[in-house]
Amino acid sequence: MRRPRREDGGIMTNSELTVAVLGPGGVGGLLAALLARSGHRVICLAGDDTARALREHGIQVRSRQFGEFTARVEADTELREPVDAVLVAVKHTALEAALERVPAKALGDGAEAGLVVPLLNGVEHPAALRARYGGEHVAPAVIRVESTRVAPGVIEHSSPFAEVDLTGASVPRERLDRLAGALESAGLRVRVSADGNDEAATLWAKMSFLTPFALLTTRYGVPLGEVRTHHREELVALTEEITAVSRACGSPADAAAALARYDAFPPETRSSMQRDAEAGRPLELDAIGGALLRAAEQHGVAVPVAARLIREVGDGVR
Repeated sequence: MRRPRREDGGIMTNSELTVAVLGPGGVGGLLAALLARSGHRVICLAGDDTARALREHGIQVRSRQFGEFTARVEADTELREPVDAVLVAVKHTALEAALERVPAKALGDGAEAGLVVPLLNGVEHPAALRARYGGEHVAPAVIRVESTRVAPGVIEHSSPFAEVDLTGASVPRERLDRLAGALESAGLRVRVSADGNDEAATLWAKMSFLTPFALLTTRYGVPLGEVRTHHREELVALTEEITAVSRACGSPADAAAALARYDAFPPETRSSMQRDAEAGRPLELDAIGGALLRAAEQHGVAVPVAARLIREVGDGVR
């Protein structure tokens, strides 16, 4: 790919990437700021008001892990040039509309077309993205981080970690490795797998942990510490159900390991679904709960606790 010029007029080196971030919210804004701070060219894609705020003020990050800093980024309402990668960091409820900001033709074509890297919750979105952009350009990933946008361009990162698992069996390994190197240079922990069997395992590994956390904190309106003490029986039952579905889908999930992770998290931890419910925003209930029920039905796995909680969470937001 032709190396573009930086804002200061210099030519970017081969080690520097041009990365578009679709959805510079809690997760996307943190990644955009970290990549820009480490020397990569970042183009944030958002609505008019947010894009204007980012161009004028950059992205301000407050983080115990990465410190407090402001990173300058470019911003636009639509991708207008080829990039090395597009990080898709919107929520599933906004995905269809947000993808209009990334025309397939803007990614370029052939072996040098930009990667599309979804960081969404759930397990069903890679198929839709491959249908839209071509399978050879989609590299599904998961991210483990707790980060919140408190205002346009203002990000609070509260978790003591930020980790990415990057997959893509149909993507050239060297391109995955370049992106992984950029993310690592920005301070994230990154694991790369180009094995086709690992994609389902990677997506379901996060799904298995996220679903009980999201459903129970949202259903009862309490942080994780109260879930694991006052609703322990449901947490165990739900974790076991999801582990069974995950295994049927090809992921070697471990219910005991998942429970140990819940017990290790700070007690005040709240899920993003819970925060969305409290703010009256649309929930990713179909992307998480609906996907679980569809997979359970496909593989003949009974999930009565999950089905009840999904129904109750849905009833609670209507």
